[in-house]
Amino acid sequence: MRTEADVIVIGAGPGGAAAARYLAAEGFDVIALEKTRFPREKVCGDGLTPRAVRELQLIGLETPREEGWIPNHGLRMVGGGHRLEFPWHDLDEFPRYGLSLPRAQFDHRLAEHARAAGADVREGWHVDAAIRDERQDGYAGGGRVVGVIARETDAKGRKVGEPTEFRAPLVIAADGVSARIALGLGIERKQNRPIGVAVRTYLTTPRHAEEWMEGHLEIWDGERGRSNLLPGYGWIFPLGDGTANVGLGTLSAKGTPPKLDHRAMMRDWLAHSAHDWEFGEIEGDIKGAAIPMAFNRQPHYVPGMMLVGDSGGMVNPFNGEGIAYAMQAARRATEAAVAWRSATGVRDQEAALASYARMMKDDLGGYYSLGRVFAALVEHPAVMKACTRYGLPSPLVMEFTSRLLADVYEPRGGTWADKLLSALTRVAPAA
Repeated sequence: MRTEADVIVIGAGPGGAAAARYLAAEGFDVIALEKTRFPREKVCGDGLTPRAVRELQLIGLETPREEGWIPNHGLRMVGGGHRLEFPWHDLDEFPRYGLSLPRAQFDHRLAEHARAAGADVREGWHVDAAIRDERQDGYAGGGRVVGVIARETDAKGRKVGEPTEFRAPLVIAADGVSARIALGLGIERKQNRPIGVAVRTYLTTPRHAEEWMEGHLEIWDGERGRSNLLPGYGWIFPLGDGTANVGLGTLSAKGTPPKLDHRAMMRDWLAHSAHDWEFGEIEGDIKGAAIPMAFNRQPHYVPGMMLVGDSGGMVNPFNGEGIAYAMQAARRATEAAVAWRSATGVRDQEAALASYARMMKDDLGGYYSLGRVFAALVEHPAVMKACTRYGLPSPLVMEFTSRLLADVYEPRGGTWADKLLSALTRVAPAA
């Protein structure tokens, strides 16, 4: 069995599969190790904003409706007694539509897209640890990362094989929220960054083919009227197959998951809201997961290894979206790898790889810093109440807010809202 390559990718979710695809298309020999087997479920809203759709276009993945991709025209917001629709903006930088597709299908198709470019995507391999070469300078008192140790798993995900070494001069860790490999190197989570918790299920509804994503801004931590309005939202994303992805998420600015029964909160929310969707009964489990946000794990590059996607906290604090940013990080990682391959001399090669972390901060650091401020504000129930009661009915406020929340705006030119958001992301510190 071949165990050496130019690049080892850990994980074949959106970030890992996109990295494998991009790298293979550039002529790199890539082995991607995915611990599960496709198709497999992930806790996700299954909704893609125009920013994520643009990433799909850049990577060349077709999204025909006849294969289950359901387009949406924009976001319907419900809260404070208001129900308003905000179409996606007509911008040069982004398509004017979003998409929905269950993650079990999305991840599988992206992995197959990587295989079609020549990437060796291997399912059922659990990566246990990084291999370090102590003869080369590394991170946190250890040597440079030069590969990983992995074991095969059975159909239930249990590790059954003998430890196997996979070696490459570059490793991309796209192993998700657990960030096991980063933790093993001493890359700890930043405690001052927001973290979210989300739960979701699939419910039948006669409105399953509706082409709007719906967000509910009033989530309570107890009986309505005698409890606090929480920072977060509920969502309904129609999937066109008789069902919708229905869930809710809350946000903690302090980096500690809130001690709330999110499954009970979701049942209570559905009992009091969204009756017009005529949902069927909840069948099976309501699945949940933590959501790392705003670059909550850094550095994104240490000698020999890059962090991509959730492993590096690359999730939008405003809306909880992570797919678009994981795929964007995969693009940037490939750009750095191409520069590394072209460089001559050890110093220039290392500088090329290290440029990945700088590119990610340049791309997203300012916007994520704004998100940290947003998270700290909306933790106050009075702020959330004012936002839903007074912000939603104001076209001027929502013109800006809709761009801010979705991260879909013209970085150069555009309307006053585009210009204001561009200016704010430039001046905000990219921490």
